[in-house]
Amino acid sequence: MKTVQTDVAIIGAGSAGLPAYRAAKAAGVSAILIEGGPYGTTCARVGCMPSKLLIAAAEAAHAAARTAPFGVHVDGTIRIDGREVMARVKGERDRFVGFVVESTEGIPEADRLIGYARFIDDGLLQVGDHTQVRARSVVIATGSSPYVPEMYRKLGDRAIVNDDVFAWDDLPRKVAVVGAGVIGLELGQALSRLGVDVTVLGARGRVGPLTDPEVKAYAEKVFADGFRFFARTEVEAVSREGDSVRMRYRTAVGSASGSGQVVEDTFDYVLVAAGRRANVAGLALGNTSLEVGKDGVPVYDPLTLQAGASPVFIAGDVNGVLPLLHEAADEGKAAGTNAARFPDVVPLVRRAPISVVFSDPGVAMVGARFVDLAPGSFVVGEVSFEDLGRSRIMLRNRGLMHVYVDKTTRQFVGAEWIGPDAEHIAHLLAWALQMKLTADAMLEMPFYHPVVEEGVRTALRTAAVALDEVGA
Repeated sequence: MKTVQTDVAIIGAGSAGLPAYRAAKAAGVSAILIEGGPYGTTCARVGCMPSKLLIAAAEAAHAAARTAPFGVHVDGTIRIDGREVMARVKGERDRFVGFVVESTEGIPEADRLIGYARFIDDGLLQVGDHTQVRARSVVIATGSSPYVPEMYRKLGDRAIVNDDVFAWDDLPRKVAVVGAGVIGLELGQALSRLGVDVTVLGARGRVGPLTDPEVKAYAEKVFADGFRFFARTEVEAVSREGDSVRMRYRTAVGSASGSGQVVEDTFDYVLVAAGRRANVAGLALGNTSLEVGKDGVPVYDPLTLQAGASPVFIAGDVNGVLPLLHEAADEGKAAGTNAARFPDVVPLVRRAPISVVFSDPGVAMVGARFVDLAPGSFVVGEVSFEDLGRSRIMLRNRGLMHVYVDKTTRQFVGAEWIGPDAEHIAHLLAWALQMKLTADAMLEMPFYHPVVEEGVRTALRTAAVALDEVGA
């Protein structure tokens, strides 16, 4: 058994762990990066990149099928070759993963350990069966994994998670997606547009990350027009029948795709997108003095990422705060720096919150969510993309945006919407939020014509009028 000593040990070589290692080294201390699985981040292997590759194929198929209203006719059948679709998804995915692996393997071999880590005590880690690491500080950056409820585990390989989709060699015929969050909506719509018979089943009325009731109701109808989508259902029974899954579910009264029905159907797969859980089960945290929460994650300060008073820091998806790549990278850098400089820790300065669903129309949120704002403290500015000039020109004219402006300061504080080019508009609004601009200052910015960004101006104008009416 080999024993090594280091200033900082980082558990996990993903989107948070890699920046944590680099930050610790930049601070001038020794650091060891520990990884039990294959190199390559969740984003590159089974997250951001392969999902966007599948979505890009779906967008191509959808665009090809919608040319006739422009007077452009594609004569003959549009043929989707599932094997070719998945071959490109996997080929390009492997290329992205290769870049990450190459970068990780560029770290000096002496600073890398292969094996799963567990705590022996507060500052001592066992890595695999070959090495013990004594560390002055530890960064836990082990990420998260899809959660599969017990009722679906009995289905064997017919119950899959998003990771499994990107291992397919061909597209299936029929899929049920359990979960109406970001992953469920993105993959559900993409598979539907690629010719798969898709049913998306939500449980609690969720439509992606949306919390604004009007925007959420609008978005639910948009998605239900494209495929079977029930935002509020109760799955009563599932069973495996050969290579198929038999499912019985009950829809809620008022669902956009139907009301109060008991439905029985058969699917090739059930894609479970019911959330994620922190990867902490194998860390043996019970051997430490750390206080652990109900989710099994050490209780920590979300500003400094420090667990209690100990030199342990929690970064990235494992902490469940904002499971997004750029947030994981920022947290990793902050955790690595604080671990290196412990006990001289400083708070993480977070960027303006931004969240995007790569659907069509896109869904996005910036800044404060509707549900988090104090009633009566803000006004709502609104725009419909249905009659917006550029949206109608492109025949991408479905969408509703709400912007939120503080009544007292007239400062823009957040927005939720569904609409065209949401990913690009989200960046403009996030930059405005981070610069602490008022609605008036934003309206002084240039808006070209005709572009979909003019919708932002319309929403801000309605907010400004509302502010003037209340005497802000």
